Amino acid sequence: MTIIWSGLALGAIYALVAIGYNIVFLSQKTFNFAQAALMMLGAFMAYVGIGVLGLPWWVVAIGAAIIIGAIAALEERVAIRPVKDPHNLLVTTLGASIIMEGVAQVIWGGEPKRVPFFMGDQVLEFFGGRVYPVELALIVLVLVLVIGLTLFAKRSMTGIALLGMSQDSEAAQLRGVNVRRFALIAFVFTGVLAGFLGVFIGPKTYAVATLGASLALKGFVVLAIGGFGSLGGTLVGGLIVGLAEALATRYIGADYSGLTVFVILIVILMVKPTGLFARRVERTV
Repeated sequence: MTIIWSGLALGAIYALVAIGYNIVFLSQKTFNFAQAALMMLGAFMAYVGIGVLGLPWWVVAIGAAIIIGAIAALEERVAIRPVKDPHNLLVTTLGASIIMEGVAQVIWGGEPKRVPFFMGDQVLEFFGGRVYPVELALIVLVLVLVIGLTLFAKRSMTGIALLGMSQDSEAAQLRGVNVRRFALIAFVFTGVLAGFLGVFIGPKTYAVATLGASLALKGFVVLAIGGFGSLGGTLVGGLIVGLAEALATRYIGADYSGLTVFVILIVILMVKPTGLFARRVERTV
């Protein structure tokens, strides 16, 4: 069970990246490839606040959420809003990601920085396996987040407006939805989320400038497996990718973990090209 817990925790991190992808995708029909870089900056904020300054974790989480949310807003204004061709948004968000990684490299260097977890690092015996508190926290966090966002999307006017935008932005605008404002809100929310999650992700992955690149790829794989636009699909996709990577590392070798994940992705897409839980847009609103 130890390897299972580790795989579930990794899958939870990948699913959290995919959730950020999905929120932006629902609002703008594009992908923010800088989402993982925002989470990388959140991990560094946690390192500075908890590991260096010794501040309470909740103060660091709130501060990081505000700072990373502001960075996401700046990205939306600079790398998203001025671009007219949707295909070019992939390039501009990727460029924003590279800039963030470069800035992190200059400020903190290339060595991984350890981020203390506020619940401690003691090993727990849980359901026949050994697990760290941060791993349990990540699993619970992604479950709560997916359930909460799903209920918010279905039962709140803001969530319904975002779903309407994902189906037909022009029709939503005619119905009085401020498309540009809601797109900015979605972008800022993913930044706030990335900053807040730094105190949970940093202790598991460490804070390192290359974290964004690795998380971006795995998060996209999770999204492709689960289905674009499906929050529930991110849970299943994260479960598949995390467990596949952990089990392959344990029984085949770390060199084959990435290959195993992409083989599974290819098989799933051959059977169901839209992903396992592709959202039926015509029935959402």
